[in-house]
Amino acid sequence: MTRIAKTLALMTPLLFIGCGGGSSGSGTIDEGLKGGKLVVDFSPSSMKNMLVEKRFITEETEVFGYKAYSIPYITTDEEGEDVNVSGLFVIPTGMPSAINNIGFSMVSDSHGTIFKNSNAPTVYAEDYGMPEGSPILFTAIGGFATLQADYIGFGNSDKHYHPYMLKESLANATIDFIKQVKIFAKENNIKLNQQLFLTGYSEGGYTTMATLKKIEEEEIDLDITMAIPMASAGFSMLRVSENMLLQEKLVVPAMVANLVYAYSIAYNKDVGLLINEPYASRLPTLFNGTKSMQEIDANLTTVIKGKDGFFKEDAVQEYLENDTHWYKEALRENSVDDWIPQTAVGFLHCEGDEITPFSESNMTFHHMKDRGAENIEMISLEKRVGISKKLTHMECAIPSYKLVTEMFADIRKTTIGY
Repeated sequence: MTRIAKTLALMTPLLFIGCGGGSSGSGTIDEGLKGGKLVVDFSPSSMKNMLVEKRFITEETEVFGYKAYSIPYITTDEEGEDVNVSGLFVIPTGMPSAINNIGFSMVSDSHGTIFKNSNAPTVYAEDYGMPEGSPILFTAIGGFATLQADYIGFGNSDKHYHPYMLKESLANATIDFIKQVKIFAKENNIKLNQQLFLTGYSEGGYTTMATLKKIEEEEIDLDITMAIPMASAGFSMLRVSENMLLQEKLVVPAMVANLVYAYSIAYNKDVGLLINEPYASRLPTLFNGTKSMQEIDANLTTVIKGKDGFFKEDAVQEYLENDTHWYKEALRENSVDDWIPQTAVGFLHCEGDEITPFSESNMTFHHMKDRGAENIEMISLEKRVGISKKLTHMECAIPSYKLVTEMFADIRKTTIGY
């Protein structure tokens, strides 16, 4: 199976182009580097040869190389405690000197749902000698500096539970990484300009909105040019949960289990209040960062509720009837659709998405529009790029990242000039 196929099967939104193994320059030591570690140094010629060979580009396409740095930093978890975490910072190399003088525009790309620590951006880059996915588009082809936080629970914090779809810690990890990258760049003479874009796919789409919401509402000193959440796993977490309970079966048991497990820990509740055995007692082992989605799914069930189901029948009934149920309140608290963004936002989704439905982005768009949001747009990937087939969640990832790269590049061209 190709790395692209493996990525899509795992539903990570990050684009794989390579075929595993080390790449040129992997493990290069950068003398005098402060505050991080160089994990990849990939030349423009090597990148171009690889992409041409894969028929991803033609010989005429301009391509840059890149350097990728693993950067440690500190963020805050759901419990308000400091956590030592990590993120990947990727910069283009081989750019014209005039562009280097202007400085790099940045894209903070929040990764989608992963389960194995080996798929975290910093871990993957160091293990395979190339970043996993989006930097190939944003950096090597688009010429952006790309930021990818590992999130709490992965990379340097792999012993901590991952706060899946919990807005505070996901936003904290993203914002604190952006701040740390600016410090790192200054200390290492990497010139950045003030342009900063936010994006992310699936869980990363949710993280994008959680991050923008926190920046705007808390007036954090970060100027966001535009945000494009892609195929978000949810904006109204309450709506997502209740829609899931109406389905005939769980499409991806691992994602649902991850959500309940993380919320139970964050809100100090016994996961057995909601989930049947033997599944409840399996979750700590299933979500310890060593299991793939397929391995996790194999230890769960697609049956939603009942004696043999994932959820306890009486727990579901209590949840539906009690508006102050702890899980319902937690989901409501972590929804990110109840505000009016001042920054330009494009909600990008595929109409054939069977895992994170198009309707979730569309309903959030209209909800915000009705509340007075002006600079927002709902984007159907299929309609925007002229695809007649409705694309699934897995099929949507690569063309979504391509489109977002082009949109950000167009804005950069009209505002900065390159």
